[in-house]
Amino acid sequence: MSAPGSAVQRSPGGSLPAEVNAYVGRDVELRELTTLMASSSLVTLTGPGGVGKSRLALRAAATVRTTFPDGVFFVGLAELREPDLLVNTVADRLGLGDRSTLPALDLVVDALRTKRLLLVLDNCEHLVDACAHLVGNVIGACPGVVVLATSRQSLGAPGERVLPVPPLHVPEPDEPVARLERSEAVTLFVDRARAVVPSFALTEDNAEDVARLCRRLDGLPLAIELAAVRVRALSVRRLADRLNEQLMSLTSGNRSGPGRHETLRALMDWSYELCTESERLVWARASVFSASFDLDAAEVVCAGEGVDTGSVVNVIDGLLDKSVLLREEQHGEVRYRMLETMRQYGEDRLRAAGELETVRRRHRAFYVELTSAFEREWIGPDQAAWLGRLRREHADLRVALDFCASDPDEAAVGMRMIFACKEYWLGRGLNTEGRVQLSRLLDVAPADSPGRARALSYYGFLALVQGDVQAFESAARQASELADATDDDNARAYVHNVRAYAALIGNDMPKARELFRRSAGMFRTQGELGAELWATFNYGLALSLDEDLDGGRRVLRDCVAAFTARGECFWRSWALWSRAAAEYLCGDIQQAVGACLEVLRLQQRIDDRVVIAFSLTVMAGCAAHSGQPSRAARLFGAAMAVWQSLGASPNHYAAFVEPLHTDTELVTGELGQEEAIREFADGYALPVDEAVAYALGEDPVAPRQPDEPLTRREAQIAELVAQGLTNRGIADRLVIAQRTAETHINHILTKLGFSNRAQIAAWITRNRR
Repeated sequence: MSAPGSAVQRSPGGSLPAEVNAYVGRDVELRELTTLMASSSLVTLTGPGGVGKSRLALRAAATVRTTFPDGVFFVGLAELREPDLLVNTVADRLGLGDRSTLPALDLVVDALRTKRLLLVLDNCEHLVDACAHLVGNVIGACPGVVVLATSRQSLGAPGERVLPVPPLHVPEPDEPVARLERSEAVTLFVDRARAVVPSFALTEDNAEDVARLCRRLDGLPLAIELAAVRVRALSVRRLADRLNEQLMSLTSGNRSGPGRHETLRALMDWSYELCTESERLVWARASVFSASFDLDAAEVVCAGEGVDTGSVVNVIDGLLDKSVLLREEQHGEVRYRMLETMRQYGEDRLRAAGELETVRRRHRAFYVELTSAFEREWIGPDQAAWLGRLRREHADLRVALDFCASDPDEAAVGMRMIFACKEYWLGRGLNTEGRVQLSRLLDVAPADSPGRARALSYYGFLALVQGDVQAFESAARQASELADATDDDNARAYVHNVRAYAALIGNDMPKARELFRRSAGMFRTQGELGAELWATFNYGLALSLDEDLDGGRRVLRDCVAAFTARGECFWRSWALWSRAAAEYLCGDIQQAVGACLEVLRLQQRIDDRVVIAFSLTVMAGCAAHSGQPSRAARLFGAAMAVWQSLGASPNHYAAFVEPLHTDTELVTGELGQEEAIREFADGYALPVDEAVAYALGEDPVAPRQPDEPLTRREAQIAELVAQGLTNRGIADRLVIAQRTAETHINHILTKLGFSNRAQIAAWITRNRR
């Protein structure tokens, strides 16, 4: 049986940001843009910062969502600094894994080849060449994919259609109020002014001043929004007068007046001047954050000379009031962020003050402590929360690692950070990025840097799981030589562990058994509980497959019990899967199934796609030997879809090659080739969470009535949306991963042709009647 095509398995980047719901105007541009998207594979919105490119793209994406049955995927690039990680970032948003040496671009193209979806790339201007290369390959090979990009300049890719985004329409002098109300710039100003002064209205008395102000701001949406905040303290007339004075001082009497870039800069200068000294300091210091940040991070990074830690929260409140910072709530936690134009302005101020390196060092220190806390608390009940936390902090973790890679003295700190949260890189499937980051640090770090041998061993492990044997061998050899040269027993233990993995993958069980036993003993002596248990359950698997099934069972039972007692899920899943694999290959089929079912229940919280793929594969083999050929074929199809989304195959693991070949022949012989292919294709088409539910016997994909657009699971989630539950609340209620809930909601919006949750709730209410 062969795969009918590649599948995008999840959509963590598929949901559109909330800004689309606050959009004002742009109806003409929206119609032109949607027309272009209907006939072109690549459309790029261009224009200066603050003109509204991102919001127009978001609104267009929401408008055309229903024409893309495979979804809309939004990838914000403002936070990405490294062009080499662009394709991996897009692959991650598409839900693709990173378990092979297959170039990430090939993985993305293969996954999208048969899809009909919209890919939105926002803020491409600092990555133009990399974006052009990616987009050119995607649209050249994937006829159903449309790319919508925003950038201050065009990408220059073949077939690109460029749509310049102009400022909002501004009124002419002396226009009556009735006509002013139809001006997009005036509408936006009034809307934002009402947000700060609810009683604000456009009247005969203030109409000309509003129009004058909008003209002076050249219709730039960001400039208008910044100015509107001031109506809390100033009348519109005084605001317009003060703004005129500010702009005239900028041009020093130049009759041509400021250009649009200078207009926005002048307004930000004015906003900056109107801030208190502490607000200016926090604005500048917060600019080192690449993405959103919480209060804990702000207190570490932004406090210092002129701002004490206890006052940071009040200063942030002032910056929110002035629209310098934006507030958002994620996972029950309040976070803050800046628009990229505001962030760049703050960074310029920070650099001019000579504080940039100092504040970046504080930023790095915060993420050192965060990753250290991850390491301390990983073997415990909060793993899902920790994975979610680091996912939210990933952009700034990258920034901290960039800082470390710029200085030989800091490189060892960066290597320590990566090693401290090594399970995060594995759990997210960020193997290539982990290797890229480690490679940069290893290149910069002195040869005698502390932790270098461990970093090399982890680099080797990431290369190994991707099938890059040459890179693995080189890194393992260097790590071993360095560990011996420095007499570093901890590094030796990690080298033994990664070499044991290589033996396990290559089906050399005597070698794997000995090396895992040795490394587990060393970790135990060193007091590294997590590493000890990691090595021990693999020792149990090697023992089982080396003709000591009873001994392996005892080791694995003890490991599972140890993980369970600590509330741990991630490695417990792998220990359970090791038990399942051992039983499937040489033991009790029913015990194998039972262990896999436990793994899949745990994965509804952790969502590690690799162990899910392994578990579905083992369950398929068990079904083949239990008189369930149809179920086996469907599970094989579901497993293959997950494997392909990871860019990997179970055939990479030598112990499975012959059993899988035998099981496939058994199923095909019992069903016949045509029926086996049909069942396989049905399993292959299942989204991951539905494949897991099918394996668990929950059958969330029961046939639906012809007039019912949603599956049973989707209808269940839509009901919870109508009840007002957040994505986190839905995930908790249904015991599923939060990003699985987000994927379902995105599918619901697409099927129903909606753009927000309120429409889902209204639809549910109507259908209840």
